[in-house]
Amino acid sequence: MRIAIFSDSYTPIANGVSVSIETLVEELRSRGHSVHIFTSAYPRFRDKDPNVYRFRSLMTPFANEYPLAFPPFYPMLRRFRRHRFDLMHTHTPYTVGFVGLRWAESHYLPLVSTYHTLYEKYAHYVPFFPEWFVRQKISQHTHYYYNRCAQVIAPSEAALQSLEDHAVKRPITVIPTGNPEPRKFSKEEARKIVGSKAGEKLLLYVGRIAKEKNMPLLFEAAQLIMQERDDVRFWLVGDGPFRGQCEQLARDLGIGDRVRFVGAIRRDEVDMYYIASDLFIFSSMTETQGLVIGEAMSLGVPAVAVRGGGASAGIREDENGFVVGNHKLEFANIVSKILCNASLLGRLSEGAKRSAKQWTTGDMCDKVVEVYEGALTTHAGNRKRVKKGLAGARSRAN
Repeated sequence: MRIAIFSDSYTPIANGVSVSIETLVEELRSRGHSVHIFTSAYPRFRDKDPNVYRFRSLMTPFANEYPLAFPPFYPMLRRFRRHRFDLMHTHTPYTVGFVGLRWAESHYLPLVSTYHTLYEKYAHYVPFFPEWFVRQKISQHTHYYYNRCAQVIAPSEAALQSLEDHAVKRPITVIPTGNPEPRKFSKEEARKIVGSKAGEKLLLYVGRIAKEKNMPLLFEAAQLIMQERDDVRFWLVGDGPFRGQCEQLARDLGIGDRVRFVGAIRRDEVDMYYIASDLFIFSSMTETQGLVIGEAMSLGVPAVAVRGGGASAGIREDENGFVVGNHKLEFANIVSKILCNASLLGRLSEGAKRSAKQWTTGDMCDKVVEVYEGALTTHAGNRKRVKKGLAGARSRAN
């Protein structure tokens, strides 16, 4: 197949959408499919992949990590048409994703879209308008956009439920992002590389540091744990607009010297931090899927996550981690219980490895290709019915 992927978010942006797209593109190409990506330009970034096409964009003060593509978009049409695509797959419903929708309609191509984000949870980033108004407009747009697709992919049951709440009636298939093949490094080697000291118990968070990620809970729970243990450290890999507040919170709680903000790093470096850690902790209730939790588990790191959204969907209680309520004491008690019991931590680690092997990037690609084939079949049937209807109308007219 010749596949066009449209997304406002793509490398070098480090988030779950970009990782999911890169993973899918790599798998599709390994199977002989031709995949081209259309996305926003990123300042001072040059692609090594010749099949990435970028629309002009600008950075805004309201979301300065994400470039905003702006019209006119038609100068890219010649490149788009040259490839004679069979199918289009969008990963965002705004700007670039909306261009993808319009070009799919104007070129009579089947459109598949993945619903990666619970957008209403991010309404606070839109300036000048009250949040209730923004959420209402997001709901209306979600209903409009995804009901114009041939097929929709949801990465979790939580995402599926959100689409159904927005009255999306198109066929929806739940396909989580697959877990990557684990890298072969020992914990001791990884700890030397990242600079963790022997004997430390390392709690790890990987992801965007933002208001909607419920970050204060992690710091408040870490404070409770650190009051009981001198060997616990909390490291955060990633960056975001809430980092300054989190750094201040760590100081205010008196744990600043035991918290390390690693910052944003290359994706191929993150594995070392997973391997070096003892436990992965996650507090967000706005995720459609637990992508970083799956990555941690693939490297043998069990997780403790707050119940809510799709992040905790892959955690099986007392097998590869624990799911807790949104309460710092409950979170701290479970983490302490695991850290105090080497046998339990070892069992959870082995369970994490086993569960990660049950859903791989190859499994994900298999399911996505099935969705593509279904969209192509339905589209071909619709075109035949349209042609037949037009032929009938001409015959009656004559």
